[in-house]
Amino acid sequence: MEAAEVLDIARQAIWVALKIGTPIMLIALVVGLIISLFQALTQIQEMTLAFVPKIIVIFLSVLLFLPFMLASLTAFTEDLAARIVSLG
Repeated sequence: MEAAEVLDIARQAIWVALKIGTPIMLIALVVGLIISLFQALTQIQEMTLAFVPKIIVIFLSVLLFLPFMLASLTAFTEDLAARIVSLG
């Protein structure tokens, strides 16, 4: 296996990780901003108000995006297995 192939596999792995993680992180960011804005407007400084809704929304978004995440990982794994088979 040449260095170019290794770099291509690493690039694909990073791209898949970003593709899988980005929707969840963006949803968590939006919910965190909304909660922070709500806390600033109402001057409620309760710590659990920041964490509990974000945890619930992240859990629900993982359930929602799970088929997409599984399809992305499956496609990457199948491509990687095809590359391994073609080597030997």
